[in-house]
Amino acid sequence: MSKTEEKFQSRRSIGARIAEWWSQLKRKPYEIEAQRKVVIVGSPNVGKSLVFNRLTGIYVTVSNYPGTTVEIFRGRTYIDNFLYEIIDTPGMYSLLPASEEERVARRLLMDERPDVVLHVVDAKNLERMLPLTLQLIEAGFNVILALNMMDEASEVGLKIDTELLSKILNIPVVPVIATTGQGIEKLRRFIHDVINKGSDNQIRCETGERNFSHSRTFE
Repeated sequence: MSKTEEKFQSRRSIGARIAEWWSQLKRKPYEIEAQRKVVIVGSPNVGKSLVFNRLTGIYVTVSNYPGTTVEIFRGRTYIDNFLYEIIDTPGMYSLLPASEEERVARRLLMDERPDVVLHVVDAKNLERMLPLTLQLIEAGFNVILALNMMDEASEVGLKIDTELLSKILNIPVVPVIATTGQGIEKLRRFIHDVINKGSDNQIRCETGERNFSHSRTFE
């Protein structure tokens, strides 16, 4: 073998070793059991998958839910040195299923009993989507409400008092713009805090004239 061929072979060998190292690095999070589990739910077209991608990055697998053709996305991420499994479910409007996708989402919630349920909603249509939030709370899940598309809500003149809404529901309410990543780090902190500090998930009764949907501008 000539020196040129040896040099080329050496470079190829280094490249192969780097490729193998990177492959092992990507597999590593799936070789150990996740310490925490988060399930993302929400209606179709609310940006659920984009929030999922923002939270998980590259560690993602796709599979059909057992016995169905419905796809389930699972990813992993580290938050404060804890390994989290993040699961993106099919779109659902209610815990009372009316389609195969909703049945799969409900079964997954009930079978896997996640540490946190992240309910992603379109901030422009909050009133229509809150019934599912209430159902999740009543079912005993630790719920975080992610108000996505806050930029679009602001463009149509909608103001949301997230602090008041959080007090009424007694759950964390996080404004998010998934397309830009705004609010994702805050969402990660709330996920970790809810799991480690706990949540009683009791709905509070508020009195007075204040309306949470027309009080506070998202910043």
